[in-house]
Amino acid sequence: MATDYGQSYGHDSELGFPEGVRRHRLPAGLRAPFEARSWRELTYVLLGLPIGVLMFVYAVTMVSLGMGLLVTFLGIPVLAAGLAGCRGVGALERARARVLLGLDVADPEPLRIRKRGALAWMGAVLKSGTSWRSVLYTLLYLPWSVFSFAVAVNFFALGWTLMTYPLWFWLFPLYGGQDGIQLYGDESHHVYLDNPFEITVTALVGLLITLATPWILRALTMVDRMLVHGLLGPSRLSARVVELESDRGVVVDTAAADLRRIERDLHDGAQARLVALAMDLGLAKEKLTEDPQEAARMVGDAHGEVKTALQELRDLARGIHPAVLTDRGLDAALSSVASRCTVPVQVEVDLPARPAPAIEGIAYFTVSELLQNISKHARATWASVDVWRVENRLMLQVVDDGVGGADTSTGSGLAGLAERLDAVDGILVVDSPAGGPTRITAELPWRTV
Repeated sequence: MATDYGQSYGHDSELGFPEGVRRHRLPAGLRAPFEARSWRELTYVLLGLPIGVLMFVYAVTMVSLGMGLLVTFLGIPVLAAGLAGCRGVGALERARARVLLGLDVADPEPLRIRKRGALAWMGAVLKSGTSWRSVLYTLLYLPWSVFSFAVAVNFFALGWTLMTYPLWFWLFPLYGGQDGIQLYGDESHHVYLDNPFEITVTALVGLLITLATPWILRALTMVDRMLVHGLLGPSRLSARVVELESDRGVVVDTAAADLRRIERDLHDGAQARLVALAMDLGLAKEKLTEDPQEAARMVGDAHGEVKTALQELRDLARGIHPAVLTDRGLDAALSSVASRCTVPVQVEVDLPARPAPAIEGIAYFTVSELLQNISKHARATWASVDVWRVENRLMLQVVDDGVGGADTSTGSGLAGLAERLDAVDGILVVDSPAGGPTRITAELPWRTV
């Protein structure tokens, strides 16, 4: 079950910064009002109010009309059309969130129409949970869009107005008939912001509000993100079904690859040796009467080939499922595989009981592949393997002091191992800075027999 990890170990940039990451001179709080993200979020909030009004009016009109007409046959097509329109609104909202908020929400599950015809389509629309979640979104979004629009416009306008007050305060005495912004006033007393100190303080307050506005916008759009993701995306059940279908595909592909590997190893290894052995024994049989010494030598060579073929078959059987794992469990099996590693390996297994055979086998092969990776590529001087249980999870951790730079994003090696673990609801976490050490943690579900 060995995997080639040659592409998994690499090195980051010399400075340690990932490629594509920009370093800014100004802190985030000062540059936020001028970033494109802030303006996109402001645009999203400003567009939200008119869009929310249109969505609300459409949903309430169509659903109310359809519900009211349910006493007649016309109510069903009207209600189905209203729900279908809300699904279309959901698609537009996902696109708007993708463009302005950078939120990529997957499309929900499509309609499951088992028969042809308008009645089957209307029935599918009415029974779809996505349709009713879209209606709920249109109803909830209007009050939220009113609130977020009011907050965003007031903070944005107030901040920029006060911050630029030193540039336009002269308009008050010239055209307004007063000395400046009126802070307080009654019949006998008036307070204006008209001297240099008050103008400066006003501008500073406006600057603080302007700097705070982008973060207020992000808090507001965070609610929008939750609404879009929770009501317009796929349901948890649908997402789980898609995940399980993907995991099933990974399991099938992995099993097919393992079968091809076993077939190749048998064909190129033990089978070829057995064919050569049969030919050698046939020649030895012919030489037995004519040249007994040559026949004895050929039989001796064939005996050596038998030993080699047996060793290859043992290695192949160990790769399929080692007997020591079945008989004695993870501790003995991992100690055995650690003894074949090219560096000293310390193994510690602390389990209250043996997990299910399938989980035990996956844990064994995960550690085996990681230790082979260390032997081939890590250039380490020592390694350690720790196995323990945390609640309902089986934890594995392999550490070495090699060159580091292991990565699951290269498309091979560790990435393939991560896919195998994900197929059984497992997780692979790689911590491998350039220069080492490398710490790889695997997490599997704990299942008993």
